[in-house]
Amino acid sequence: MTSLTFLAGALAGSGTDKPQGADNFYQSAKVTMRKVTFKTQYKTNVAGNLFVPTTLARDSKHPAIIVGHPMGAVKEQSANLYAQKLADQGFVTLSIDLPFWGGSEGDPRNAVMPDLYAEAFSAGVDFLGSQEFVDRGRIGALGICGSGSFVISAAKIDPRMKAVATVSMYDMGAANRDALNHSQTVEQRKQIIAQAAEQRWKEADGAKTELTGGTVHELTADTHPIQREFYDFYRTSRGQFTPEGSSPNATTHPTLSSNVKFMNFYPFADIETISPRPMLFITGDAAHSKEFSEQAYNLAGEPKELVMVPGASHVDLYDRVDLIPWDKLTSFFTANLKPAADTAPASGAATP
Repeated sequence: MTSLTFLAGALAGSGTDKPQGADNFYQSAKVTMRKVTFKTQYKTNVAGNLFVPTTLARDSKHPAIIVGHPMGAVKEQSANLYAQKLADQGFVTLSIDLPFWGGSEGDPRNAVMPDLYAEAFSAGVDFLGSQEFVDRGRIGALGICGSGSFVISAAKIDPRMKAVATVSMYDMGAANRDALNHSQTVEQRKQIIAQAAEQRWKEADGAKTELTGGTVHELTADTHPIQREFYDFYRTSRGQFTPEGSSPNATTHPTLSSNVKFMNFYPFADIETISPRPMLFITGDAAHSKEFSEQAYNLAGEPKELVMVPGASHVDLYDRVDLIPWDKLTSFFTANLKPAADTAPASGAATP
């Protein structure tokens, strides 16, 4: 069943540098966390955190959810929060670092490789399915920001993902080809491609890898509002995290020569083939990125649901626990990761 939901509620500012309800580094007392690594199909290591409810019966099978972080982030930024909150509700959850980021393998660091990002989700399904207390037929997937487009890309060719949700999704292909609201011309796109090609020549001749884009490291009077929004998360104590062996200043910055690979990334092509597996798209109605969730929702097959959080910005849904619709996520995965003997998949509008 198609469903478009506007959640009731209003925002209330805290009057401090940290927005009301922001709790990126939330730690649950109701789950245990174990650092894990597992192999992709290409024999590279992906790093993850496995969260298991402390009361979970290990002698029976349970539903599980894999969670991916925003593009350019690491699992400690938003993904761990979502994984723990869902584990609080009884799910086994796994947050992952995408290849080339955080604790996962890949060189050069911060390289863009959409196919390998999607593969990491399927490798996460492999890993979850190897746990004796996880039901292989009841594994779902959740992608935040850029990972929303990667999980869609993965789910199109991996039917083991039985329910797919995205939060504050970015279509990383369209964002790089066209920019927000299609504000980038083809000529501007070609200039970016030419710059990356020139950098590739330099690296072929032995120059060091250069980073590009990402979140600014200081604010000025001219800083764009969207950059300010990301700065408030990635460059402050609210969400800043230093991956082992790296620098906090490296997060969000992809490599210049590889970032153009997003130009060939079309995650929404054939998105309707994920049906009849259910899809849930959550975005803020004040989010600069909401166009991507709206487009995916319009293209997706049934069942599907689009949830608009009133007044919420893109980054608000990274960590503002008072705004993130936990009940909606819980009911969606509860309804759609039922044992095989139960009823057929339901839409995101279902309740537990």
